Amino acid sequence: MTDAPEPNPSPPSPPTPSTAPPVRRMDARSLRGLAHPLRMRILDLLTLDGADTATGLGRRLGENTGTVSWHLRHLADHGFIEEETGRGTRRERWWRAVRAARRLDTNDFRDDPDMRGALSVYLHETVHQGFDQVTTYLAEEWSPEWRDAGTLSRWQDLRLTPEQLAALNAELEAVVVRHREAAARDGATPEAEEARPVLVQLHSFPRKERDER
Repeated sequence: MTDAPEPNPSPPSPPTPSTAPPVRRMDARSLRGLAHPLRMRILDLLTLDGADTATGLGRRLGENTGTVSWHLRHLADHGFIEEETGRGTRRERWWRAVRAARRLDTNDFRDDPDMRGALSVYLHETVHQGFDQVTTYLAEEWSPEWRDAGTLSRWQDLRLTPEQLAALNAELEAVVVRHREAAARDGATPEAEEARPVLVQLHSFPRKERDER
């Protein structure tokens, strides 16, 4: 049985704008432009920590400023970063990551022999970055509250079809998006003062059985 509506319902609340960044689908040109270990590390630092200069990035990465400057220009040419205008000088430019979520479909490139090298570099560097971030977290000192809140989890007792695995990943992504948008709505609350940047890493993939290897 459905309840009858209130006789004078209050007006609905305006929808909350989505905090999701625009999605950039990686094509061959953008993949070639990004698939370099140092460029990917530079972009990751600008994405996670905000704008920086070639000098600052070189210091953090242990690289020559001139080398970093060359890669920054390359990233800018491919639309991954942009200059932060009104800041810095002609000799010291500030760069920031363009706000976008990168989406790469490996099926777009697997049958193209000219793209296999770039695809391999991109995927391996992505995995290495995630591994380095996890090991850094484990080596750092955290309060008990933050240490207990973090997790490194693995479930090995699932047997799924490709469709079920795709549905699992879509559902997990939806959970992350829901929490991101809830955090954006609650940004002005007192609890937000205790908030820190959080990385969510999800690795889910099929595993060959013993007699298939």
